Amino acid sequence: MYLSNGSGYHLIDSNKYEIKPPCIFFMSPGQAHKLELSKDIEGYIFIFNAEFYLLNQKNKNRLLEFPFFYSIEQTNPPVYLEKDEDNQYLKSLFKRCADTVLLNDNTSGDEIARSTLDLILLTCSDLYPADRKVVQKGKGHILVKNFLQLVEEHFYRNLRINDYAEMLAVTPNHLTQMVKQVMGKTSVEILQRKTVVEVKRLLIHTDLSIAEISDRSSSPRRLSFSSANRSWQ
Repeated sequence: MYLSNGSGYHLIDSNKYEIKPPCIFFMSPGQAHKLELSKDIEGYIFIFNAEFYLLNQKNKNRLLEFPFFYSIEQTNPPVYLEKDEDNQYLKSLFKRCADTVLLNDNTSGDEIARSTLDLILLTCSDLYPADRKVVQKGKGHILVKNFLQLVEEHFYRNLRINDYAEMLAVTPNHLTQMVKQVMGKTSVEILQRKTVVEVKRLLIHTDLSIAEISDRSSSPRRLSFSSANRSWQ
């Protein structure tokens, strides 16, 4: 989401970020968000799925190599465009995508939008906050990001670490070692953390009662709200 004018706040899961245009926000599938916008807000929103972006990509982990998708830190700080040249360039790319989608309902239009999206992501990756840039392309790092993606997709199935390891074609021990090495937490702790994040999402972004939310997180991963928040806040 590129914003060129206006003000407000962007709540992503339980993290609140100030909107200070020009800026760009990124979200991964499964995340919940809420916008508090001024009336003079202007910008573009580009919604796409992995299949669209990866259609002609040989590297199927390419999206995971960007620092802003399935963040290891589990946060989504925006890119604040401090240089006018960066802002104008990215604004032109978003406008090109919007014009292409509106004017071309064909394969060539999709290709133009896909190529332009790649330029947007590559440019934003270079501009992303330096303290958020870690080595993104190591095998261990990509494995952990794939694990986080699967946890997001299959959370309500209450899968075990063995199930996730099988999906990733690694041993449970190797998965746990890589998660510990990259994130400083065990695989089981990540699943527990995911439960807390999901509870917070539902509390903040839905009208469900605590009892209804508890029913969604069935045994064996049901946690009490008090103990979960003490462990992960």
